[in-house]
Amino acid sequence: MVVVMKASSTNEQIEKVINKLRSFDLDIHLSQGTTRTIIGGVGDPKEKEMIMETIEVMDGVEKVVAIVNPYKLASREFKQEDTVIKIGDLCIGGNEIIVMAGPCAVENEQQIIETAEAVKRAGAKILRGGAFKPRTSPYSFQGLGEDGLKLLAKAREKTGLKIVTELMDLQHIKIVNEYSDIIQIGARNMQNFTLLKAVGKLQKPVLLKRGMSATVKELLMAAEYIMSEGNHQVILCERGIRTFEDATRNTLDLSIVPVIKEISHLPIIIDPSHATGKWNLVKPMTKAAIASGADGLIIEVHPNPLDAVSDGPQSLKFNNFNDLMNESRLVANAIGRNIAGDSDDVS
Repeated sequence: MVVVMKASSTNEQIEKVINKLRSFDLDIHLSQGTTRTIIGGVGDPKEKEMIMETIEVMDGVEKVVAIVNPYKLASREFKQEDTVIKIGDLCIGGNEIIVMAGPCAVENEQQIIETAEAVKRAGAKILRGGAFKPRTSPYSFQGLGEDGLKLLAKAREKTGLKIVTELMDLQHIKIVNEYSDIIQIGARNMQNFTLLKAVGKLQKPVLLKRGMSATVKELLMAAEYIMSEGNHQVILCERGIRTFEDATRNTLDLSIVPVIKEISHLPIIIDPSHATGKWNLVKPMTKAAIASGADGLIIEVHPNPLDAVSDGPQSLKFNNFNDLMNESRLVANAIGRNIAGDSDDVS
């Protein structure tokens, strides 16, 4: 439930409401704005109506609102305003659209440094790259592991880009947390609840990708696992779902953007590379994603896609990525937004 306090409520009244909610074994989430204090009481107590009636008559309380959805903390009922996640000087979820770009997998130092410099010139703010790779075949390239993380850190030092990289296993959580700015939970691990709870204990942004067969509700319930452990810095990601269609690698469900905006306060970004599986479809779907209201993009870029160890067919060359960024700015401006870094010297 959400308790909205009156603008005139005192600190003592707020504390009494918090203590009363705790007496019902509810977890407390306090949001104090300039004019209103919101208290979230999260849990699954018995006699909810009795609790609400008890809280509603307490001094300083304006109203009590029940959260009917199973995803409590991720719901728009819990938090009316959009969540904006800050990573240094970057904001994900605000008016600016953030672009993350880089190779599917870190292969060597030259490849990741060259790519980082190219995507930064084009206007990307975050470097993506896999050090640990979940592959359908056990014989495919599985990533460089910690050596890959060290190469990402070198690229960050050289370019100033933030890093997003995937965490696959609990045994790697310490080193991935050490090197990354954003921890990615991939589609295959969206319902790995042990992993979700573990990153929920970290104070670091988490990029949560939608499972290939997951509903919107299941995606938000996965986010709830992270948030229930105390980490509310969750960025949702649509990367295509599995349908009967075989013209593309997956089916990009852009309708999820307005749906999420209506029922949740969390930011959502789009991955057109994994969704389409074809490099020539990435640009049009990127522009469509921006028009739909997405808060960011995550795009695969490689210096030579024909030689990529993974996902070459969906990776953009540097010149194609530069073209994509230029056209994306026009779409963003047309809807009253802009790509982060528009004021920078990009070409």
